[in-house]
Amino acid sequence: MQRLPLNTLPAFRAVADLQNLRAAADRLHLTHSAVSQQIRLLETQLGFPLFDRRGRRVVLNDAGKVLLRSVQTALRQLDEGMQAASGAALGVEHRLRISVLPSFAQRWLLPRIRRWRDRYPDIHLEIDATQQAVDLSRQGFHAALRQGIGPWEGVESECLFDGPLSLFAFGCGADAHRLAGREPVDLLGEPLIGGRDLWQSWFAAAGIDTRVAPVAEFNDLGLMLQACEQGLGLVLAPELLAADALVTGSLIRLSPISVVHPDHQSYHLVYPPRLRDWQPLDALRQWLRIEIDISRQEIGRSSAL
Repeated sequence: MQRLPLNTLPAFRAVADLQNLRAAADRLHLTHSAVSQQIRLLETQLGFPLFDRRGRRVVLNDAGKVLLRSVQTALRQLDEGMQAASGAALGVEHRLRISVLPSFAQRWLLPRIRRWRDRYPDIHLEIDATQQAVDLSRQGFHAALRQGIGPWEGVESECLFDGPLSLFAFGCGADAHRLAGREPVDLLGEPLIGGRDLWQSWFAAAGIDTRVAPVAEFNDLGLMLQACEQGLGLVLAPELLAADALVTGSLIRLSPISVVHPDHQSYHLVYPPRLRDWQPLDALRQWLRIEIDISRQEIGRSSAL
């Protein structure tokens, strides 16, 4: 068998991903005919077809699937090598691309980015905020912060906390000062933000069997905390996401009672096994643990006041 024509592999990957020659050409900034020629060259060189043609779609056959699995790692390493070289030319040694939940990015990560830049000026952190669990390898991420119990297939995971996150009741402004330290029953007449079941679980933990009607619910904890800070109502949230607001006093914890909900599990750092010893990832791992410890200490001090 002749040597694999490496210059055809980017076109092969793009067509495999998009299942369309024209879309692959647009991604690669090539003409349709150029991409078609590269696929023909690759198939000719190998001596067998890699795709089944189905109208305008081109779908990997069994041989194509095997080849894609074999070359993906090499292509990713080439991509990362090119990115590292580009970064070095710009004075940036590494680029670390991570996926995080919007609430974590907004409430905890972004306020600390300045400290990351001060500590690791040569590691460019690229943050993609999404509620979806991305495929790290296919979508070009080096790591992700996920919430759950793990493990996740194809990645290694490190729990950043011991166990699930406890949710506490928080308020803002004069109403929060009025309610802080009061009995949980005193919260029944207040406007509540969040899911009905979650609030009813919190009241049940306080020994109160009741039905509630929250005034608003959002699909993101960061938005709920922001709504609380705008005076819309009380909110249940993990202390970690409220840490900075607790320190500044813009949020006040109303009660020591907490509740654990299945949707609010601990945060994990996940990454491809091949990057376990990669220096930028190790830097992120160490930095996260340091900053989380600082947040815990700050929360402890603010709760003691």
